[in-house]
Amino acid sequence: MTPASPKTATPPQMNGEGVVAWLREWQLALPLALAFAALFLAPLLMLVAVTFFNDDKITQPGIAQWVKFFGDPFHYKVIVDTLLLGVKTVCATVIVGYPLALVFIDLSPRLQKVLIFIIVLPLLLSVVVRTFAWIVVLGREGLVNTLLMKLGLISEPLRLLQTELGLVISLTQIEMPLMLLPLISVMSRLDPNLRDASAALGASRWRTLFTVIVPLSMPGLVAGCLLVFASATTAFISQTVIGGVRLIYLPLLIWQQSLVVFNWPFAAVASLSLVVSVLTVIAALTWVGRRYVPEDRGGAIHG
Repeated sequence: MTPASPKTATPPQMNGEGVVAWLREWQLALPLALAFAALFLAPLLMLVAVTFFNDDKITQPGIAQWVKFFGDPFHYKVIVDTLLLGVKTVCATVIVGYPLALVFIDLSPRLQKVLIFIIVLPLLLSVVVRTFAWIVVLGREGLVNTLLMKLGLISEPLRLLQTELGLVISLTQIEMPLMLLPLISVMSRLDPNLRDASAALGASRWRTLFTVIVPLSMPGLVAGCLLVFASATTAFISQTVIGGVRLIYLPLLIWQQSLVVFNWPFAAVASLSLVVSVLTVIAALTWVGRRYVPEDRGGAIHG
């Protein structure tokens, strides 16, 4: 007796009734798709088209702007510095945010609500307000230098403004909600019995952290890294106000070429370089997340 062959799904017949049924299924998605095409794809295609002009008047077609951009080693340095800024900000937010997320899951529900309010509060304020507040904090007579001098750790004020260190410090606080919210969302759904079981088996707190909590919280960690990296690399206001004109990143270069020099084709090339570079890193992080994030096979994460 031969085994029955597996049933294969037959595609629906695209007759008149099939087309009507298909349109009914997609009638809610079509407006969103059209809006996406009008608001994102169309401007992106126009941006690509502008790059293929040699002059700032957009009258002479050619690839001179591409040759000009990628023929200058300085622009490669700007791309690398922009990506490194995002990586450094991600590392800082992970170092600060992960312990805060661990504290959150051990708090009472009332204190958790208070902490969530504190986390979300910066998102309710303008980026401009938060950035200028960091000018006061990081200035020569700001909170950081005043505190360090009173503690006797320094004899003269440190220069934190217009430095990459000051920029990373400010971006760490500005982007912190984007790291904490995904982490808290995942870690608050972890089965608390797992930590008790790990402790009962003789594992220390550090071993429980790195063998149980960290692997299971990887989806939130990867999501937070993606959000922070994308936001930090494109944070034009923070990069310009805190970093100043001495630190050249791609958003500042795009602004200079478009609104100061008025070389729109060159600014379009720089914009596409920023988009492609950021999306490449995001795609790599997404691949790593899909490859190394463990599956929830034992119900460790509650739905």
